Amino acid sequence: MLLTRECDYGIRIIRALSCGTKKNIDVISDEEHIPQKYAYKIIKKMVRAGLVSSMRGRIGGYNLNKPLTEFNLYDIVVAIGDDRYIKDCLKPDFVCPFRENPDNMCTVHGEIASVQDIIMVALCKKTMAEILNPKEDTNVTKK
Repeated sequence: MLLTRECDYGIRIIRALSCGTKKNIDVISDEEHIPQKYAYKIIKKMVRAGLVSSMRGRIGGYNLNKPLTEFNLYDIVVAIGDDRYIKDCLKPDFVCPFRENPDNMCTVHGEIASVQDIIMVALCKKTMAEILNPKEDTNVTKK
């Protein structure tokens, strides 16, 4: 798992919406320097994941669907659909050609899994409130 450009754009969309006011794609794209076609595609994924809510119509736009204190970078990665694994062999359905027997992974697998664990912990460590407002009260609901 590398944080892809799409994931970076997703994080920027959350940052644009973190002020608590409804914004449309034009405003989000301009503020965060995201091409509109990507912003629209990504925000649809975030709506499906429940991070963002949308309102249609002439005065429509997007808002955060939950407080910044209730989600983290990992949740954004999952919403975007980026692969959470740094190597395919960590996926549950992967068949390793280097397995010593069907019950054991190859000798390198344990080390790669340790690195994966470190990344997962880091992505979950702080809420988006802590990341976007490090000196503010993180109990404030942005909606």
